[in-house]
Amino acid sequence: LDSGCLGAGSQEKHLALKISKQVKKQLEAQYPGVQVLMTRYSDVFIPLYKRAAIANKAKADLFISIHCNALPASKVTKGTETYVLGLHKADENLKVAKRENASVLLEDNYENNYDFDPNSDQGHIMLSMYQNAFLEQSISFAEKVEKNMASVAKRRSRGVKQAGFLVLHQTTMPSVLVETGFLTNAIDEKYLKTENGQRQIAASILKAFSEYKREVEKTETNYIASAPPKNTRNPTKKSS
Repeated sequence: LDSGCLGAGSQEKHLALKISKQVKKQLEAQYPGVQVLMTRYSDVFIPLYKRAAIANKAKADLFISIHCNALPASKVTKGTETYVLGLHKADENLKVAKRENASVLLEDNYENNYDFDPNSDQGHIMLSMYQNAFLEQSISFAEKVEKNMASVAKRRSRGVKQAGFLVLHQTTMPSVLVETGFLTNAIDEKYLKTENGQRQIAASILKAFSEYKREVEKTETNYIASAPPKNTRNPTKKSS
């Protein structure tokens, strides 16, 4: 099984699942009419293309991929960062994408499911150039996530970033990948291992969702209000 990145006493796969379950619990409590689908409920590995396929099949309105971050021991970094699909702005972003995309190597016959070489820098760069039709909405939600990570969870926000992630590349809705903290940082790891920390991270995502939902609904309402009335009379024929 893919354990994800490792801390001194934790594994990404366990913490990411606990946070995801908190997000589902809090979202459904505040919005009973909103259906939250999980790509997994237990310690199982779901191929990246299937994660996107689950969301696409359900015609989901938003895709949130929750992760924990890591850096070499020589680098001391902490905080959250939220990614949208796009060009790598820095070598560090490329390294994060390569680490997350490396999960495909655990999949049987992954070559049949992706037009992508996970061992090639060029493959990741080409992937990052994919034009996401929902990039504007993805960035809007990502900005709200990072704002609330700072204000609600009191975490250091490292901002919104762009990189080529396979799991985001194949979704057909606004999509983000949230790195909730660095397991290679003792402070972040200790926080993410606590139930209170997991609840606060989830609460930050919930508040971001609330703000994003209001924004989307306001935009839709304004669009309907500004739409021209339908002409119920017969259209006038143009003279030739």
